[in-house]
Amino acid sequence: MPALPSWLAEPLWGQFAALLPERPEYHPGHPLGCHRRRISDRVIFDKLLQLLRFGCSYEATADTTCSATTIRSRRDEWIRLGVSARLKQIALDSYDRIIGLVLDQIAVDGSITKAPGGGEATGRSPVDRGRQDLKRSGMTDGYGIPLGRVLVGANRHDSPSLAPALDRLDDRGPLPDDITVHLDAGYDPDKTRALLNERGLHGRIAHKGEKAPIQASQRWHVERTHTWQNVFCRLVRCYERRTTVIDAFFDLADTIITVRSLIRQAWTTHRWDERPDRRP
Repeated sequence: MPALPSWLAEPLWGQFAALLPERPEYHPGHPLGCHRRRISDRVIFDKLLQLLRFGCSYEATADTTCSATTIRSRRDEWIRLGVSARLKQIALDSYDRIIGLVLDQIAVDGSITKAPGGGEATGRSPVDRGRQDLKRSGMTDGYGIPLGRVLVGANRHDSPSLAPALDRLDDRGPLPDDITVHLDAGYDPDKTRALLNERGLHGRIAHKGEKAPIQASQRWHVERTHTWQNVFCRLVRCYERRTTVIDAFFDLADTIITVRSLIRQAWTTHRWDERPDRRP
């Protein structure tokens, strides 16, 4: 069963392959010149998509095409090259050029992820009997396109993660003059309002103790994006221990979400050779 449909996997691989450095099929320095050839990057890329989508272990994903050790080593090689982060940036730039990011409306919210193996960015969860869990403070535009995240322990409050999350806006270049940040009641302290004022941002924050439907503001976009990310089983139950690896998987998932939204919204306005027969 493929991890992604071909209309989504093929453009992702095409751009991903363009970011990879050229590698010879055989290592030129081998004394005998008869060692095993290098496993294809496409095979490893498909395995990483399976890991992300289905959440299975490296050993369960490995087969006759490649081993679990090869998947891990190639994954670490691509992390050192920053391929996932660059791929996400290219996807965001393409979406902004073709559809347009809604940067005058920003939403930030936290979501707790189970992390049974612990790791660098975990803490005692207040909602899971003190188990080691991970919290991501995600930021989206007004439609729900993920712009970035901050990984902290589940025992951390939401409000201290707001400033690092808003720093991700610096990567988007020129921003609108009037930006509204939609937040839930976890960001109600006065420090949050002072932070937004320092940055010249307007805050629309839910008040503690006052019930309000999530549809009352545009905060529901980030909630929907958390749901989109939770479709990837690797992110729902995270067994990775290093923050760099977790960020790489999140970058890949955010790229998939962005490209899928781009294809869906451009389906009615654009034509191209590999355009799906039906709207995604």
